[in-house]
Amino acid sequence: MKAFSLEGRAALVTGSSQGIGAAIADGLCESGAAVVRHGLQREHAITPYLAADLTSPEAPAGLVSRSFEIQPELDLLVCNAGSFFDVPFLDMTHEEWEKTLHLNLRATFFLAQAFARRRVALGGGGSIVIVSSTNGFQAEADSVAYDTSKGGLVMMIRSLAVSLAPHGIRVNGIAPGLIRTPLTQAWMEPRANDLLKHYERKILLGKVGAPGDCAGAAAFLCSPAASYITGEIITIDGGLTVTQIGRP
Repeated sequence: MKAFSLEGRAALVTGSSQGIGAAIADGLCESGAAVVRHGLQREHAITPYLAADLTSPEAPAGLVSRSFEIQPELDLLVCNAGSFFDVPFLDMTHEEWEKTLHLNLRATFFLAQAFARRRVALGGGGSIVIVSSTNGFQAEADSVAYDTSKGGLVMMIRSLAVSLAPHGIRVNGIAPGLIRTPLTQAWMEPRANDLLKHYERKILLGKVGAPGDCAGAAAFLCSPAASYITGEIITIDGGLTVTQIGRP
């Protein structure tokens, strides 16, 4: 057995048109998996690619169904799609709250359910990797809805691991820290002088992460090398959450 190989496996990676999702999709491909990518754009240069707005209640099951049409033996699911829509807590509206929870939490649940139903019908087996965040463990200012959604994913990973173990489906997660993506770049750059210096001192490895730093952990959790691992979350933050003060 090639413990770290994904040859002969097929995966759906949501939110994989850019950022962390794109890096994970690339990593799974490099490990030998056939990957179906997903995003909001109607067109994408890399195929196979499916467009879907996962805030729609019917979209998660529809996306999984179309992915199985492309890859009938699909046995890997990476739930990465998510975003940040927060405003200060006292200004939060019902619409902004619902948008966060619908995309980050509800969509992930029903993606996993639709995938698991298909895998059980095929005899079971497979692996789900859910992308949470260090925000699932540690709160951040003006981030109540996002933090709540990511904390919910932490418990969803553990609860799904319990529910799906009898069907041979493993469920694990990764929790990225500060990673330079199109989403975080817009937040970091206007405050680059003070914000980045602060985080570079706080992160033990001395730098903000890149999307590719998340790919290896996701590929590992999908692989036979992780066949006795379920319900676990790997933190990928360069040591950001290890120490209270950071480097001198």
